[in-house]
Amino acid sequence: MTLLDIPTRTSTVEHALNEARSRIQVTPKELAEARRRRDALAAALKREFGGRTYVNGSIAHGDALNPLTDVDLGIVIPDPDGLYGPGLRGPGALQERAAEAIRRELKDEYPKLRVEHLNRRRSILVRFGDPVTPGQDDFTADVITAIDNRTGAGLYIPNYRTWDRSHPERHTDMVREANAVSRSTFARGTRLMKHWNRKHDRPICSWNIKALALGCITGPVTMTDYISTWLNHAIEQLSIGETPDPAGVAGPIKINEKFTMTQVIAEFKEAKAIFDRALMLEDEGYPILALNELAKFFADEEMMPRPDQSAVRAAEAARFKAKTFSAPARVAATSSTTALADRINTRSWSC
Repeated sequence: MTLLDIPTRTSTVEHALNEARSRIQVTPKELAEARRRRDALAAALKREFGGRTYVNGSIAHGDALNPLTDVDLGIVIPDPDGLYGPGLRGPGALQERAAEAIRRELKDEYPKLRVEHLNRRRSILVRFGDPVTPGQDDFTADVITAIDNRTGAGLYIPNYRTWDRSHPERHTDMVREANAVSRSTFARGTRLMKHWNRKHDRPICSWNIKALALGCITGPVTMTDYISTWLNHAIEQLSIGETPDPAGVAGPIKINEKFTMTQVIAEFKEAKAIFDRALMLEDEGYPILALNELAKFFADEEMMPRPDQSAVRAAEAARFKAKTFSAPARVAATSSTTALADRINTRSWSC
């Protein structure tokens, strides 16, 4: 496959999406520093436990957003005597050892380092006290102390004092495979939908966005097609139920507890209506109105600025006039009540 195999769409919408994507992606310098800190954590944990480490999350998956605020890492701890696992010892002692190893190894480089492991559901939280992205309060790491599942696929990861099944290593492999097959358009489109999610009170988690994408993005796509395809698939899947684990090991992926499933689906249906309208307006020959809908879709002036609103109003008036005079028979046959409703709907587009 070559770059020529990637579908292209010469359009205002596609260009605007790619420009917006470039505004929210992290810099190579930030990524390099985040990876350096992740590697330092990994080295400290391997010195303490041996075993193997694995990477997960946005940096490992290639879809990190700006500002870059955290990194994810796991350590699979050897358990040759079979002391840990469901019905056996919980993860507490391993988490305490891991936290102490991180403090011991990194405290000289990061004087404000804080490591928290008590009363946390899954991860050890590492606060570096030193942001990677200028202007941010801090940079953190989530560290998982895991053990191999001796009787099935995947790992056991902490769930407070007990364990849950998961397969984070396979998750990262699946996302990387999707990035390779799609020529990185999987990661680029995911970055856009993660940003949309961030600006709409996070109805689902970032992993849910990627898990849904794994079910519908199977090759190179434009950003326009990614968003359309993803929204259609998300609405269809969530109407059936929670998103299944793509690795088939863990339970279904939960939505944000602040929302009901009905509310989440409604959010995505509203987003789809706005995005579909942007494409319709572009196809009709009103690119500035399409851009105005994209600005509504993302609700972020810095990432997707609104076009000049006087130009938007002028385009709306031109569109209304064109529609009115292109079908005189229909207009003549329409009641005054219906004509008024049409004008009200037209004005509502600029809200």
